[in-house]
Amino acid sequence: MPMYKQMKRDGILGCDGGADSLVLDLDTAVKDGVLGGVANAGFCGVVGKKLDLFKMVEELNLADVPDVFICPISLEPMQDPVTLCTGQTYERANIMKWFNLGHYTCPTTMQELWDDTITSNTTLYQLIYTWFSQRYLQMKKKSEDVQERASEYLTTLKKVKGQARVQVLKELKQVVAAHANAGNRVVDEGGVALISSLLGPFTSHAVGSEVVAILVNLHLDSESKVKLIEPAKISLMVDMLNEGSIGTKINCTQLLITLMDVKDFQAEVISSHRLLVALLRLVRDRKNPTGIFPGLSLLKMICLHAEVRNLIVAVGAVPQLVEMLPNLSSDCLEISLIILDTLSSSPEGCIALKDCSRTIPNLVRLLMKVSESSMQYALSILSAVCKLSPEECSSLAVDAGLAAKLLLVIQSGCNPVLKQKSAELLKLCSLNCSDTIFISKCKLTRTTQ
Repeated sequence: MPMYKQMKRDGILGCDGGADSLVLDLDTAVKDGVLGGVANAGFCGVVGKKLDLFKMVEELNLADVPDVFICPISLEPMQDPVTLCTGQTYERANIMKWFNLGHYTCPTTMQELWDDTITSNTTLYQLIYTWFSQRYLQMKKKSEDVQERASEYLTTLKKVKGQARVQVLKELKQVVAAHANAGNRVVDEGGVALISSLLGPFTSHAVGSEVVAILVNLHLDSESKVKLIEPAKISLMVDMLNEGSIGTKINCTQLLITLMDVKDFQAEVISSHRLLVALLRLVRDRKNPTGIFPGLSLLKMICLHAEVRNLIVAVGAVPQLVEMLPNLSSDCLEISLIILDTLSSSPEGCIALKDCSRTIPNLVRLLMKVSESSMQYALSILSAVCKLSPEECSSLAVDAGLAAKLLLVIQSGCNPVLKQKSAELLKLCSLNCSDTIFISKCKLTRTTQ
């Protein structure tokens, strides 16, 4: 390949990759503004074992990579930069793909190439390698530092009590929340057992809230989960779920979700009136909407245990969830519908849905306005209610516009299962309403639609 002449290009000198190539030192590059102000850097900073550039780019995943290091084709950091005769530089694999597609132009300038050779830009490669290696080594050093700090906090926890213990827990919480490797160190050194042992019948909420905040950021094995399901620990979490800050309530909810994932989980653990009341308060708290999704998620998991469903109905969950439906986000709405659909499978739940005056109008309003999965749950609930009291509920549903909505679903491009459910419910309504009223409601509502 012909020698690529040295030329000023975006603050970088091109070279042919030979042994006599001009190599810019990093300090000069920084001074010229090439690297966006990386201070006190130099090639001599990279010592010891050769680092893999691909691994560094992948693990760092940085957003502030200098533009000069980015391939114009892929918009990713270059690892094997090559320069064309136009003076533009690209990642070798990307420009080769461009050529293989039959293009004989420079992708950036669209100039026709008068020379089709490509030249390795060793200078740029060395700058890229040094820039990434320095940050990679800094990241590794920081990682080791936070791991050491986590170990020190665990050692200190064994010695301190009172306010000092709260302070150490706060600092450990910050470390494990910000650094996954610090959490891994805590787990590896048996810290889960130590931290979990701080939860008990005489634990203050100040300590308990910090412990729970740490545990939700750790990987808990089955043995650790089983130990955390002890009645005294669960009772403390329920207390904090009722009386703690919004952050503590969300952490308790998330931890309980994790604990319910353990094999052979017993429903007795969550068969608590106070727990269910606390969850309903959390999902109804309009001042702190961040608690709605985790609260509903835990309630959905609790509903999976048939033994607890009647208790959920008894605490008034059905009318409260029904009232919330119109104002929920799509993800929270679907979870709420799953909960109500699950509760409708029990006689008590179905009666509660029927007795709630907003059940039918709120569910009918959702049809054709939400996802197909949400519509499927809504139709399932409506079917359960209408089957419980065909004449009364079918008439109310038709008055609310259900028949016309069902016709729209049947005529739409929805999945066959949804159409079949709609057809069955439409037939049920038509059998329990007079033909005149049924047809008039369909026509009137369809015209409105």
